[in-house]
Amino acid sequence: MLSTLAADELLVAETFGPTVQGEGPSTGRRAVFIRLMNCNLSCKTCDTPYTWDGTRFDLDAETTVTSIGDLLAWATAQPVDMAVITGGEPLIQQRRLTALARGLADAGLQVEVETNGTIPPTPDLLAWVTRFNVSPKLSTFGAGMPVSRRIKGQVLRQFAVSGQAVFKFVVSTIGDLDEITELVADHELETVYVMPEGRTAAEITRRLGEIADEAIARGFHLTTRLQLLAWGDQRGR
Repeated sequence: MLSTLAADELLVAETFGPTVQGEGPSTGRRAVFIRLMNCNLSCKTCDTPYTWDGTRFDLDAETTVTSIGDLLAWATAQPVDMAVITGGEPLIQQRRLTALARGLADAGLQVEVETNGTIPPTPDLLAWVTRFNVSPKLSTFGAGMPVSRRIKGQVLRQFAVSGQAVFKFVVSTIGDLDEITELVADHELETVYVMPEGRTAAEITRRLGEIADEAIARGFHLTTRLQLLAWGDQRGR
């Protein structure tokens, strides 16, 4: 479908807000979200499968072809100073995404892009993004996918040297911290956050308690999933 888009259009799953960024270093910041369609991975516990999984969802029904102008008009009309572009994997649409990021930045908004860290950012995109929240997929989260598909060391290093990225790992068990420690050392990653996996407030709270002390001891930052604590597993919050 990408090949049929006009130069100023994006495949969008949903837009929502004002809400708050629920994860990472900007947790609690008021923001709007622009969620794009499509992903190059197929994680078993993905919380947005409606952006890519055609076996469970009607992707044509989930997709809205939206002009960059319309997205900018909507985002800049909201009473916030930050826009989060997420997915799916937004860098699949990187060429058009760059124009959106530039328009948001020109309007005075901070721009965060959430990515799985497998597609390198272009210099043009780097120029307009405030921060990349890079979330490499661990073996427990990406079970069934070979490591060569979900971990691209050269790409992770590009994000690391940009000075514009933080790295956020979703953790299911305390054993996942060993894999994170190895990835951090192998690819010289800095500013690392670990976040408990879960779809309910109870799951998030339990896992956070299990990993907190060990994560801190290893030099990692902690983040929760504020949107789940506030609103449960509601789409568009």
